[in-house]
Amino acid sequence: MTDDDIRSADSEPAADEPGSGDDRRTLTDGGRVAPDLLPGAEGQPLSDVTVLELGHIIAGPFCSMLLADLGAEVIKVEHPERGDAVRDSNPVGNSSFNYVNRNKLGVTADLKTEEGRTVLRDLVEEADVLVENYAAGTADRLGVGYDDLRVVNEELIYCSIKGFNPGPYEQFPALDPVAEALSGMMSVTGHSDSPPVRSGTSVADMAASLYGALTVLAAVRQRDATGEGQHVTVPLFESSVALMGYWLAFTQAYDEVPEPMGASHPSWAPYDVFRSADDEWVFVGPSSDRQWRRFCEALGVDLHEDDRFAALDDRLDNREALKAEVQTVCADYEAADLVERLQEAGVPVAPVNDTADVCEDPHLDATNAMSEVRATEGEGGRVRVPRFPARATGFDRVESTDPPALGEDTDAVLGALGYDRERIRRLREEGVV
Repeated sequence: MTDDDIRSADSEPAADEPGSGDDRRTLTDGGRVAPDLLPGAEGQPLSDVTVLELGHIIAGPFCSMLLADLGAEVIKVEHPERGDAVRDSNPVGNSSFNYVNRNKLGVTADLKTEEGRTVLRDLVEEADVLVENYAAGTADRLGVGYDDLRVVNEELIYCSIKGFNPGPYEQFPALDPVAEALSGMMSVTGHSDSPPVRSGTSVADMAASLYGALTVLAAVRQRDATGEGQHVTVPLFESSVALMGYWLAFTQAYDEVPEPMGASHPSWAPYDVFRSADDEWVFVGPSSDRQWRRFCEALGVDLHEDDRFAALDDRLDNREALKAEVQTVCADYEAADLVERLQEAGVPVAPVNDTADVCEDPHLDATNAMSEVRATEGEGGRVRVPRFPARATGFDRVESTDPPALGEDTDAVLGALGYDRERIRRLREEGVV
């Protein structure tokens, strides 16, 4: 990698400049390791928090991305040759990498070498949080587990995202579909006449990531009060079970196991997707008798006057007949007309967008919900990805930066830690970074 390949390489200190020896910031400085590399964090709630990520694929990277979106400095540490498991892998892997690794700095270190672990320990000394989602036991075997690194920084919040909490399952290999299957999520997804299906996105990974980011924030607040770090463990399985909580309560209270329900719901009818005259799918879900009457009036039918469909209990008792009638009505309208009529009537309705539709959604454009980042591998060019969705009156959202190329910021970050040019050159020659 040449100097041209290093983001902000001109910010590296020369061997005889301040910062090249022992003149290093400390955790109590409340600063960032390399403040000039990720602009725009000033005024953000986590602008004084540095996060190290030993993450790959979705769960770890998504968790640290959420912290970056709130202003944290996130330094992604990857193997010098292989990098993240989905880097330059396949179209889906490349695309997931492009999304969950924005707003980060990229550093490489071979943690199987002592000098690579030294690099990580030097980073840990300056960090507030570390997020990792290695397979169970891997971090400890590498010598970078919590017990190894708490010696370096007793205030470190160490977040491990795993398949399971410690217990009977903890050593089992886990993927997103494993958690979806075990948690019951698959059992209610799809249709009763088809095999169980997983969600169309990595919901178990992302649920664990969200719980991870939330718990990290709580741990940082506690650390600020006590001065003590801690180990946070966040499981895919138990996080997915948490999302299934009301169905678990339902089963125990009513001694009934819910079946796959497609786009419908056992408590309301009509509540499903229907085909329009132009062969598009539209979700329609009037959830009260008033909305049901508005549905019928907006589409010029009198189904609400039919005794079979007058009240909610009647509609639930005659669900299949009602579904057929509503399908006949919807088939008379093109999707855009159907959606417009029902929106004006105050009836819950939505076209079933595909991903191309979502990329062009006018509301997302109007609300500045998407940002453009470099597609680092595979596709080339630039892609639009979602920004942090929440808004706050006290701070603005962070503007997205490109996901880093492999090791893009290694020289600059190590320079900020006090490594001189000769030491960095030697580490590169030896394949450590």
